[in-house]
Amino acid sequence: MKYVPFGNTGLSVSAITLGCMSYGESGKGTHAWSMDEASSRPFIEQALEAGINCFDTANVYSLGSSEEIVGRALGDMTKREDVIIATKVRGRMREGRFGEGLSRKAIMHEVDQSLKRLGTDYIDLYQIHRWDHHTPIEETMEALHDLIRSGKVHHIGASSMYAWQFSKAQYTADANGWTRFVCMQPHYNLINREEEREMLPLCRDMNVAVIPWSPMARGKLTREWGATTNRTESDDFGRYLYSMEKSDKAVAGAVGVVAEARGVSRAQIALAWVLRNKAVTSPIIGATKLHHIDDAVAAVELELTNDEAQLLEEHYLPHPIVGFS
Repeated sequence: MKYVPFGNTGLSVSAITLGCMSYGESGKGTHAWSMDEASSRPFIEQALEAGINCFDTANVYSLGSSEEIVGRALGDMTKREDVIIATKVRGRMREGRFGEGLSRKAIMHEVDQSLKRLGTDYIDLYQIHRWDHHTPIEETMEALHDLIRSGKVHHIGASSMYAWQFSKAQYTADANGWTRFVCMQPHYNLINREEEREMLPLCRDMNVAVIPWSPMARGKLTREWGATTNRTESDDFGRYLYSMEKSDKAVAGAVGVVAEARGVSRAQIALAWVLRNKAVTSPIIGATKLHHIDDAVAAVELELTNDEAQLLEEHYLPHPIVGFS
């Protein structure tokens, strides 16, 4: 496994991060495709054996069940000081006015709940899971800064927002002597490249780590176009993300052409393209079959030629902004 600097921090992170949204009791939350604890643990074990040291989850994934599964598995399989645990806050966890959002009250309650579920006394990376339009950014940034001062959180990050919002948060922190975000988790893959316009250049300029979610477009780039899985049958959010059928299908077809010529899987090609971008630090991959981790690890060493990259990119058309709410 290759390890890379994590933005402007002292962390060294594996070039692949394991996303843990698929690990959680299916009766909790909205992820009908989630895997129970017994089914999930082999994936975390294989990731560790492959050298992956960063695990990304969120409080809202299966309403906390993902954090519980990840925390117990890492506690059993490795030393806490050897891994980076990342989780998120913002989504609705319970009924009531403060059951979601990024108010100080919500953040202070949810961080303690996440710590309890993860079975740890600190979170390496605590991320805001989208922008909160109902809370002043000053309140959010000060609360996050206080979590770092308390030792409950070591670094903070953000996910999927407009570049002006991310800039506003960073300069609000600077103006008040609070802690800046050290990473951005954007939606980025071959069939949604809109973050190339502003967010990725901004992150490079600020030396902010970039850990893209859905680098293989929820699996759409890893199989024949139109093929279905248990997840695609119930994934309303995925259908919302990828709606430009004609151009997206053409891009996916190009992935298949390059993969066949190389004699490797489509997943390796799609992920190698994301890793090719100098702004990208560690893509977050989901794994529900053990070979998904093998493909991700292999992609780290796969270097695409300029001609291959051009073939993969030539069918792309601009997309509407999605995934920010």
